[in-house]
Parts: sequence; structure tokens; C-alpha cells
Amino acid sequence: MPGLKRLCAALALIAALLPQAAAQPGGKVMRIVVPFAAGGAREVLARTFYSELGAALGQTAIIDNRPGAGGAIGTASVAKAAPDGQTLIFAASSHNVTALLGANPAYDPIKDFAGVANIGMQSYVLMASASVPARTVAEFLTYAKANPGRLNYASAGHGSSSHLAMAYFASLAGLDMVHIPFKSTADANNDVLAARSHAVIVPNVGAIPFVKDERIRLLGVTSPKRSAFLPEVPPVAESVPGYGFDSWFGLLAPAKTPKAAIARINAGVAKLLRDPTILGRLAGQGVEPRPLSPDAFERLIREDYEDMAKVVKAVGRIE
Repeated sequence: MPGLKRLCAALALIAALLPQAAAQPGGKVMRIVVPFAAGGAREVLARTFYSELGAALGQTAIIDNRPGAGGAIGTASVAKAAPDGQTLIFAASSHNVTALLGANPAYDPIKDFAGVANIGMQSYVLMASASVPARTVAEFLTYAKANPGRLNYASAGHGSSSHLAMAYFASLAGLDMVHIPFKSTADANNDVLAARSHAVIVPNVGAIPFVKDERIRLLGVTSPKRSAFLPEVPPVAESVPGYGFDSWFGLLAPAKTPKAAIARINAGVAKLLRDPTILGRLAGQGVEPRPLSPDAFERLIREDYEDMAKVVKAVGRIE
């Protein structure tokens, strides 16, 4: 009988621990796919929080770089992964853009993924060469309209965020400008600094170093409101109503991932976004924290898809 009592006690203990085991995936490794090469801006941002997220969830988290086809290869791999909450992708607005620009996308950016947690938002900045007689967006519009086809803008390449943002701006404002694509944001910036290109739109973190540079002028931010990082720069939308071009950054999981697993990760991210150390790292990358529930994050992604579809249509008209 003592042996039977010990067996019953052991079984009771195991039963009590089962729910906890289901909620805490023990020794499993969480894989966060970054669909771009190591060292890129997306990976740098992912590394600001990935290890702390794993610690908050009681497991190990790793970064898995899967570059290729503008992010489509890594993204498609996550769409096909097991929906067990252990494979995520660190995505941004380009998640939608890549699918919209692709002739035959290997994934549906909405149907094949579940929103897990938004990390934050990043705005962009319209910068103009000092060779252009404009210190405000309104003055830039006046000059560009008076000189149709004579102004150009640089970008980090066809279909890049800098291209899309500027093409959309020109489309809404009714400007006739020539697109000059480069291989990187740095190359585009350098051409504007050298006054060979007249304008460029870059992520806010890429514009901050030029605040006091007399060769270039920061005309406007692409967010609806002033950016905390550049409070002295007004929104472009004040001169071009309806214009906006922010990028979100967040974690997605394969569709059909259990809601309990998603809620657990979302809570872990929300906790991190209250940590001063993490917030400082995000600020260093020009990202303003914006925690959202999974449902609210999915709404943001759907709305962004609709907005980006309009942007891509504008790019088709302006080269």
C-alpha cells in the first residue's frame, strides 16, 4: 500500500504540472526568422530584444537569417513552418510590399500569418539638397511644380521604402520628378549631399545625423504627427493632405498558431516594452514603441496592406 500511495502522489503531481508544461515550452528553442542578411538594419533591430524575449518566456530564442528575393524566401519559410509558436518572423511593412510587388508571391501576407506582437513604428524624413531653394515642404512643392521634370530624387533601389515613400509623395502632390535608384541608402544620401540628386526620403535614424549639415535640409517627417526624434520637423501631411508613410516592426507566426501561444508571446513583448534598457535600444534605431494586442496588430497589418497597395500603384505611374 505505501508503494501505491507514492504512485498516486506522483501521478497527482504530474497532472498538476501538465498545464504549466503546456504553457512553458521547456527546452524548446524559439526561432525568430529575419528574412535579410546578417548585419542589416532589420537584424540589428531584432537583436535589440530577441534574447530578452526568450528569457521573459523562459526559453532560448535565436535569430535565423534567411535572406533572398527581397525577403520573400525567409518569409515563405515561416508561412510553411509548423504553427506551434516556436517559429516567428520579425517583419515590417515590407512584408506587405514584397508580396504586392511580386508577380507570383510565394505567400499571402495576410492569410498565411497570424499577428503576434507589434514592437513599434518608424517614420521617414523628406530631405532636400541645399541646392534646391526650399526650406519647407511647401517651398519644395512650389519649386518642383515650377520646374516639371527637372528635379530628381534618389532612393535605395526600385521598390525600396525610400522609393515607395518618395513616389507616393510625388504622386499625391502632382509632381513630375525623375527617379534615380542606388544600391543603398548611404549611396542615395551621398548623392544628395553632393547636390547631384535633389531629394531623398530616408528612415528617421538616417536623417538625424544631418540635422546640422548645411548641405542638406530636413523638410518633413512622413508620420501623421511630429516625431519624438525630430520634434522640430513638421509632418509632410501639413502640406500634402493624406500623405503618410510609417513602417511597423513586429512578430508574426504561421497561420493557425494557437491563440494561447500568441497571447503568451504578446505578453512577453509587452513586458519588454516597459523595460528602459529595451526602450533605449529601440530609440537608438529610431523606433517608437507601440504595443498592440494580437487582434489590433492584425488590423494594423491589414490597413497597411491597403495603404501599400495604393503606394505600389503610384510607383507604377512614377519611375
